[in-house]
Amino acid sequence: MLRITAIESADVGVRLRVEGRLSGRSVEELRESCDLHALSKGTALTLDLADVSFADVQGIGLLKDLKSRDVALVNLVPFLALQLQDPPGG
Repeated sequence: MLRITAIESADVGVRLRVEGRLSGRSVEELRESCDLHALSKGTALTLDLADVSFADVQGIGLLKDLKSRDVALVNLVPFLALQLQDPPGG
Protein backbone atom coordinates (compact mmCIF):
# COMPACT_ATOMS: atom_id res chain seq x y z
CA MET A 1 0.00 0.00 0.00
CA LEU A 2 1.18 3.51 -0.78
CA ARG A 3 0.11 6.78 0.80
CA ILE A 4 0.84 10.09 -0.93
CA THR A 5 0.23 13.27 1.05
CA ALA A 6 0.71 16.85 -0.10
CA ILE A 7 2.50 18.42 2.87
CA GLU A 8 3.40 21.71 1.22
CA SER A 9 1.78 23.35 -1.72
CA ALA A 10 2.25 26.71 -3.40
CA ASP A 11 2.06 28.19 -6.86
CA VAL A 12 5.78 27.63 -7.33
CA GLY A 13 6.19 24.25 -5.67
CA VAL A 14 4.60 21.14 -4.21
CA ARG A 15 6.07 18.71 -1.67
CA LEU A 16 4.63 15.21 -1.51
CA ARG A 17 5.33 12.74 1.29
CA VAL A 18 5.41 9.17 -0.02
CA GLU A 19 4.87 6.34 2.48
CA GLY A 20 4.80 2.58 2.02
CA ARG A 21 5.61 0.25 -0.86
CA LEU A 22 6.29 1.58 -4.34
CA SER A 23 5.37 -1.43 -6.45
CA GLY A 24 2.68 -2.73 -8.76
CA ARG A 25 -0.31 -0.41 -9.08
CA SER A 26 1.19 2.12 -6.66
CA VAL A 27 3.86 3.05 -9.23
CA GLU A 28 1.18 4.33 -11.60
CA GLU A 29 -0.61 5.97 -8.66
CA LEU A 30 2.55 7.97 -7.84
CA ARG A 31 3.04 8.90 -11.50
CA GLU A 32 -0.54 10.17 -11.72
CA SER A 33 -0.22 12.07 -8.45
CA CYS A 34 2.97 13.78 -9.64
CA ASP A 35 1.28 14.77 -12.88
CA LEU A 36 -1.80 16.01 -11.06
CA HIS A 37 0.04 18.04 -8.42
CA ALA A 38 2.80 19.61 -10.39
CA LEU A 39 4.47 18.18 -13.45
CA SER A 40 1.67 18.90 -15.89
CA LYS A 41 1.56 22.53 -14.71
CA GLY A 42 5.30 23.14 -14.70
CA THR A 43 5.33 23.53 -10.91
CA ALA A 44 8.46 22.44 -9.03
CA LEU A 45 7.95 19.10 -7.30
CA THR A 46 9.70 17.56 -4.29
CA LEU A 47 9.13 13.99 -3.14
CA ASP A 48 9.90 13.16 0.49
CA LEU A 49 10.80 9.47 0.41
CA ALA A 50 11.79 8.91 4.07
CA ASP A 51 8.93 6.48 4.67
CA VAL A 52 9.22 4.32 1.55
CA SER A 53 9.77 0.75 2.77
CA PHE A 54 10.19 -0.97 -0.62
CA ALA A 55 10.46 -0.17 -4.32
CA ASP A 56 10.41 -2.71 -7.13
CA VAL A 57 12.09 -2.32 -10.53
CA GLN A 58 9.19 -0.26 -11.91
CA GLY A 59 9.21 1.97 -8.81
CA ILE A 60 12.94 2.61 -9.13
CA GLY A 61 12.43 3.30 -12.85
CA LEU A 62 9.75 5.88 -12.07
CA LEU A 63 11.96 7.61 -9.50
CA LYS A 64 14.84 7.73 -11.99
CA ASP A 65 12.51 9.21 -14.60
CA LEU A 66 11.20 11.81 -12.15
CA LYS A 67 14.75 12.68 -11.11
CA SER A 68 15.70 13.19 -14.77
CA ARG A 69 12.72 15.59 -15.02
CA ASP A 70 14.17 17.73 -12.20
CA VAL A 71 11.92 16.40 -9.46
CA ALA A 72 13.76 16.75 -6.14
CA LEU A 73 13.98 13.43 -4.28
CA VAL A 74 14.70 14.08 -0.60
CA ASN A 75 15.15 12.03 2.58
CA LEU A 76 16.12 8.94 0.64
CA VAL A 77 16.38 5.78 2.72
CA PRO A 78 19.68 3.93 2.11
CA PHE A 79 18.34 1.27 -0.27
CA LEU A 80 16.77 3.95 -2.49
CA ALA A 81 19.86 6.16 -2.42
CA LEU A 82 21.93 3.21 -3.61
CA GLN A 83 19.50 2.36 -6.43
CA LEU A 84 19.31 5.95 -7.62
CA GLN A 85 23.05 6.67 -7.67
CA ASP A 86 24.47 7.71 -10.99
CA PRO A 87 26.76 5.02 -12.40
CA PRO A 88 30.52 5.68 -12.14
CA GLY A 89 31.63 7.94 -14.95
CA GLY A 90 28.03 8.91 -15.73
